[in-house]
Formats: sequence, C-alpha cells, structure tokens
Amino acid sequence: MGRKVTLATCTLNQWALDFDGNFKRILESIAIAKSKGAKYRLGPELEVCGYGCADHFYESDILLHSFQVLKELLESPVTQNIICDVGMPVTHRNVRYNCRVIFLNKKILLIRPKLSLANYGNNREFRWFSPWNKSRCVEEYFLPRMIQDVTGQETVPFGDGVLSTKDTCIGSEICAELWNPRSPHIEMGLDGVEIFTNSSASYHELRKANQRVNLVKSATSKCGGIYLFANQRGCDGDRLYYDGCAMIAVNGDIVAHGLQFSLEDVEVITATLDLEDVRSYRGERCQPHVEFQYQPCHRVKVDFSLSDFQDAYFPSYEPLEWQFHSVEEEISLGPACWLWDYLRRSGQAGFLLPLSGGVDSSSVACIVYSMCHQICQAVSNGSIQVLQDVRQVLGDLTYTPEDPRELCGRMLTTCYMSSENSSEDTYKRAKDLAAQTGSSHINLNIDLAVKAILGIFTVVTGKFPQFQVNGGSIRENLALQNLQARTRMILAYLFAQLSLWAKGKPGGLLVLGSANVDESLTGYYTKYDCSSADINPIGGISKTDLKRFLQYCVDSFKITALCSIMAAPPTAELEPLRDGHISQTDESDMGMTYAELSVIGRLRKISKCGPYSMFCKLIDMWKENYSLSQIATKVKNFFRMYSANRHKMTTLTPAYHAENYSPDDNRFDLRPFLYNTLWPRQFRCIDDKVSQIEATNKQQ
Repeated sequence: MGRKVTLATCTLNQWALDFDGNFKRILESIAIAKSKGAKYRLGPELEVCGYGCADHFYESDILLHSFQVLKELLESPVTQNIICDVGMPVTHRNVRYNCRVIFLNKKILLIRPKLSLANYGNNREFRWFSPWNKSRCVEEYFLPRMIQDVTGQETVPFGDGVLSTKDTCIGSEICAELWNPRSPHIEMGLDGVEIFTNSSASYHELRKANQRVNLVKSATSKCGGIYLFANQRGCDGDRLYYDGCAMIAVNGDIVAHGLQFSLEDVEVITATLDLEDVRSYRGERCQPHVEFQYQPCHRVKVDFSLSDFQDAYFPSYEPLEWQFHSVEEEISLGPACWLWDYLRRSGQAGFLLPLSGGVDSSSVACIVYSMCHQICQAVSNGSIQVLQDVRQVLGDLTYTPEDPRELCGRMLTTCYMSSENSSEDTYKRAKDLAAQTGSSHINLNIDLAVKAILGIFTVVTGKFPQFQVNGGSIRENLALQNLQARTRMILAYLFAQLSLWAKGKPGGLLVLGSANVDESLTGYYTKYDCSSADINPIGGISKTDLKRFLQYCVDSFKITALCSIMAAPPTAELEPLRDGHISQTDESDMGMTYAELSVIGRLRKISKCGPYSMFCKLIDMWKENYSLSQIATKVKNFFRMYSANRHKMTTLTPAYHAENYSPDDNRFDLRPFLYNTLWPRQFRCIDDKVSQIEATNKQQ
C-alpha cells in the first residue's frame, strides 16, 4: 500500500470582493503546489470572495460571483490531478453557509459547511451564516446549472463528511472549530481519519501566534495524524491584519511552516510525509481509547491516491522549533504590512503624518520606516510582485528601492505644526527623527490660522477667550486647546491633498493618525483633531508597548533620535509654556499612568469588569502602591472620563487591531455612547466597600 504523501497548504492575501484577483492568487497557489508534487492543496477560509465581506454576504451577487470563480477553477488545466480545497459561501435550502468546496478533475467531491461559527471579538459570523448542526449527516446539494455544465453532476454531497481516498482518509475543520472545546478532529481521529485540514481567517493580535501553534500541535499529539493549517494574509478591507503562519504538523510536531508577516501575496507550504508514522503512533496511543458506540463519519469515496504505490523510499521528518516574534517585532512587522496593503490598494502615492515629537507619532513614523525596510528587503530577495507594486504606488516604472531612508523620503511626508505653546525640545525631536528616517519634512506654524478663527469668534460675540493661566475659565481653556488640535487636522488634510501637487507630482497622500489604544479608551484627545485621519496603525497598541517598540527601533534600525523622545514626558503641548517649558502632561491630566490605564483597559474589556468589580480586582493588584481611597478615586476617575468621552469612539479613525481590549466602536467593542456619568449606584457600592474594609481593619 502507498505510504508517502505530499500535501500543500497556503497563505493568500485575498481582498474582499476582488473576485478576479482572488481567482488569480488561488490558481497561482495550486500551480505552485503541483510543481512541488502535492496531491492535495488547502486554501484559507472564504478565499474565493474574501473573508471580510461583512454585510455583502447578504447580497445574491456574492454567491453568483463565487460560483463563477469556482467554474473557472474547475475548468482550468492547472487544477487537474490534484485535490483542491477552496472556501466560499454556499446557500443550501435557502440557508447560507461558510463552506469548503473540495473538487478533483472537474468533479466536486464534497461541500463541507462550517460547524462552529466565531461570534466573539471582531467576529460576527452568526450575522451572515448558520452553523451546520447535523453531525455526521450529509445531504444532496443541487448544483447551479453553470457548475452542472462543467462537472456533469446534478447533485453532490453536502454536510459533515470526510474523503476516503484509495490510501487514506481526509477530514476538514474550518477555523474556529479548532478552538472549539469539542473540535471535530477528535472524533474524526478516533474513526480513522489520518489527515486533518483547517482553513482559517485568523487575524493578528499581539502575543497570539503561540496559541494557534499550540492548538495545531495539540490536535495531533492526542490522537496522531497530519494537520494542515491554511490562513489568510494581509488587510482584506478592514482593521484586521491576517498574519499567515500556514503550517503542517505530524503527531504533535510542526514539520513545516510559513512566515507570520510578509509582503508576498501567495505562499505555499508543502511537506512529504509517511502515513505509516501516523498509523504506528496511533497503534500505541489511541487503540485502547477507540469508542465502540459512536456515530461514524460519513465517508465520500474518491477514486484517487495521494501516494505513489511505486515509491522507493519513505520519508522521515524532523520537528521544527517555531521562533516566535517578540512584541516589539510584531509591532514593527504587522502594522507595517497592513499599511502597505492599504496604500497599494488605495491608489494613493504615500502618507502624511503630523509629527509632534512624542512617542505616538514617532511610533507611526517608525512603522512606516519599517514598511520601507521590508519593501527593500523583499525587492532585494527578488520579489517581482513587490517591485511592481512600489513602482505603481510611486508612479515611477524604472525605480528600484534599495535604501529604506531614501524610499521613506518618497513615501512619507512628516509635518511639525508648531504654535506659541510648542517647545524648542519637541521641534528638535521631530526634526531629528525626520532626518534619521528620511521622511520629507515640513515645519509650519499654526498661530496665524488659530488667531484668524478666534478673530471670527470675537467679531460675532465680542468676547476673546483666554487660557486659565491668563485668567480664563476651564471652558475657555479647553476650547482654546481644541481649536489648536482641530486646526492641525485641517492643515494635515490640506497638505495631504496638495503637497505633491505643489511639487509637480501626481497623486495624494493618506493621512496617518497616531492615537494609542489607551488614549482612545479614556477619550483623552480632541474629537476631530490631528488624530482624526484616514487610518491609524497604532490605535490598538498601548503606550507601554509603543515605548518597547521604539527601543527596538533604536537597537535594530539605529534611529537614535528616539532616545530623547522616549525620555520626554508625554504631552499635548496645547497650554502656554512656563519659562519656555511644558506645563501640561498627559498622565497628570488623566490622573493615572499609561501602565495603569492598560491594566484598567484589560479589566474592563477582557475580564468584563464594571466599576465595582474592577475596584475589587484592583484592591489586590495595587494594594502595595495605593490606599483604598486612592484606588477608588482612580477607578471613578476612569469611568467618568470613559463615559463622558464615549461618544468620541464613534468617530475613531479606523485603526489596526492589535489589542484585545481595544475600544474600537461598533466593530470590536459594542457599548452605548450615552451614559449617566455619575454612575450613582456603582460608585456608592465602591464607597461602601471602602468603608467596610477600613472599619474591619480598625477592629483588627
């Protein structure tokens, strides 16, 4: 009997609703898989239409175009003599399912719908799809006429089935099913399925990759088998970045894997393995545990062999040690790849960044520099695709990027917008960073614009507002700060649209925002200020992680200007200077440090804490540093700011999703934006708890 099999799994950068582009990338991956001798090719979830189609899934067009792509795949000579496993939506008996369509030589073998849907975090699959809840059940599916004309089949199996070839048995899982407490691979393995496939659209979050790898290893360490994991890559039209990591595991060991971050649209991973390794592994570990009373898998017989009966040798495998990226490396790579996808697909010619000389905007500048570094590296490694893309973005068909600083000068325009409240220190820090990253830098002063707008207000009202330090009220002080911030936003968009025009160059620039996740959480920013932008690569990243990332840039990219930026206290510089120095800092305004805010953000979102339960958690966490009343004050202060500023979340710049406590409104964090900011019962419970504990402590 045959033993040696070559299998392929893919990472594809698919784009929602880009049916032609998606078709080309699928076909390219199949061609690569065949060239490597693979007899089975697995692709990512919903690869035909793109995973992020959202409410477009309601449209009948998406089903029509998906079947048109399937028809072209079936007809292509490239797809012959290899089992192809592709993902697309399918409607069966007027119910829409997220499916795998598995075909061979112009015949559909099985349509396998998703059993467990993802409905947490950024996932809303129950909004568009239904789970297939008929375990081990397969029904007849009547094919559209356009497919019947190609396959000659009127109906095909649809449901929870597996493929039984001449030499092995193959079963499917789809993304979230691997995370499910009752993953299908367990029962499939006990019923003799030897090869498991998982097509995913698993997005990047900081510190997440190891979870995925450990789940894949665990799936086959328990009951043996070969596991193929495919994933989406890139930005397919939203805030998420799908980070690849296609892999192949055998009996609990990773034996082949792809990159987590890359600018390549198509990556195919193959492995040649010995089925006898699975059988001997199971013979010792699984045979005593095989259930005698269970519902067997529905097997679809396939007249095809993955192995060659004439093989003269049987391959062995060596386990690979996965080298996970540090958090700093993830920030350097993930958001940079996301920015590159967004830029090349937007039709724009580069980015404009309001650069203040602080940690946040400096981090964005360094992410763009990292993007340029990756582009140069990819071109140096011979990537024709990346070279074509960068030439198209810059409108120069002869250009070849070699130096990241030079490329950054073409792609990034930074703009320091000073006012009478700006310090010489921040001006110098912004200038030095621009010089070391190579960005095209602009210095301008906004005082004339601010005074002009104030002049209009004075003419209408007869009043001239003043800062508090000059005798003004709190309302005047805040309004004057907001005016400066909003003026910067207007100027940022003006220069983004016309700065290339002023140089006689074509195209416009995307405005980059630079509000971090903690500022967004508290609303510590001006609504429609210079953080209001087209996209924001750090909107899901904490200030603490950003500082670690900047240190990484100092060490890896030798951007030494960042040292003084990290040492400076975070400040908006919107109030008058005192003796030439800043009088306002972010942490004093918020009443807590950024590190404390990260803890609060995780308790609010991940631990699902309201004011009272958060206070109870923090008593133990912060007891060494703060008194009960101080902890209570911080919790109350946070919830007052959060609820008073919650409306700002509805206008957040679309940001790269990196943290699982992101406050991204109506996407990841579904909460109201109108609150009773007094929180009367909640705060009363906190006060009662403080009194109770203090009274107990006095008695002891």
